[in-house]
Amino acid sequence: MSGIIFDLDGTLIDSAPDIHAGITKMLQAEDLPETTFAETKSFIGKGVPALISQCLAAKGVTEDPGQIDRMTRHFHTIYETQINLTTFYPGVESTLRQLHADGFKLGLCTNKPEIPTHAALKHFGIADLFTGLAFGDGPYPRKPDPAPVRHVIDQLPARHFLYVGDSETDATTAHNAGLPMALFTEGYRKTPVDQLPHDASFSHFDQLRAIIDWLAPLPE
Repeated sequence: MSGIIFDLDGTLIDSAPDIHAGITKMLQAEDLPETTFAETKSFIGKGVPALISQCLAAKGVTEDPGQIDRMTRHFHTIYETQINLTTFYPGVESTLRQLHADGFKLGLCTNKPEIPTHAALKHFGIADLFTGLAFGDGPYPRKPDPAPVRHVIDQLPARHFLYVGDSETDATTAHNAGLPMALFTEGYRKTPVDQLPHDASFSHFDQLRAIIDWLAPLPE
């Protein structure tokens, strides 16, 4: 059996508009300078505390002791169910459903916290497609540490695995976990594709099945 482990933000869903809206509300509540959409989007991928820290640094704001923890908690209360601006990338839903129907075991490994992750999966009607899950607030380090990927692998009844992600964090995560990597080029990546470790790249989810059949095919 083969398992396909996906990142979420920037890979399956474009959540940057909702994340930016939540960050803007949080910064306004703190009476701090707001980041642009482009700035916020460029900071996504390493978890909420890192996102907030980068937002402050971008505006020259020095962090106070405990500030990141307080702002992280506030952002979570704003963002837990804020998904009105989030969309699938083209071809994602049909690809996931076909892979599931064909017998692939699907996992999700995200630095997004558990509550908004479940809210997104429920909103898009795909929660039942995933057998293994790991979150940014789980009892293990965040990506690019390989621990969350291994947590997902432990939940999947599969022997061969492929990791699918969009960013520098994902490429490093797959490398650290010793998994082949399929890089989605239309997400939140900032580094040129040829400078990231990966085994294959794709710009539309219609192209992913051919990569899976090469790197993690179902057994004959």
